[in-house]
Amino acid sequence: MRIGVYCGSFNPVHRGHIRIVNECLDRSLVDVVFIIPTGNYWEKNDLMDLDKRISLLRYYEDKRIRVADQYSQYPYTYQIFEKLDEDYPHDEKVLILGADNIVKFDEWRNYQYLLRYDFILIGRGDLDRDYIENRMKELGKDNYQILDIDNIDISSTYIRNNLDDYDKIKDLIDPHVYRFLIMERMIDYAAPNN
Repeated sequence: MRIGVYCGSFNPVHRGHIRIVNECLDRSLVDVVFIIPTGNYWEKNDLMDLDKRISLLRYYEDKRIRVADQYSQYPYTYQIFEKLDEDYPHDEKVLILGADNIVKFDEWRNYQYLLRYDFILIGRGDLDRDYIENRMKELGKDNYQILDIDNIDISSTYIRNNLDDYDKIKDLIDPHVYRFLIMERMIDYAAPNN
């Protein structure tokens, strides 16, 4: 089995995230995708509680899309892959990541460990293919694919900042995500100040 590993904050999950997952599956680049929501290791502002982000992701689960939150506890991607190698020793693992991540990939903790795996790089409008290919050569990596997908540059921050104007974000998130976010905000507003 070929397992696509897609890590991120998913704060909140949006249609761009899910489109990436479905494109990887529909193009038979992987057999299954493990979505792994990460903790707040980078001190991001306004990060929803991990359990809430997991709940939103579970809506998309099926036999080929799995929310693998048992790996969310690991702060570094290489640690997730080490554990996946223990749990799935006979399966191939593929790192799915935005191509913008390769700009500083050599600053990732123990990035060399990850270079042994195939990559699926999601093309971004601000990085051209020549840059991506040259950067991968610099990293000594040739086992990768670039997956260009139109209209996936969606900002989770933009979604959170525009909850009061559903028309601005209705094409970016699924209705259940919007309802959840509105309910969460109502609960936050109703909570007494300590």
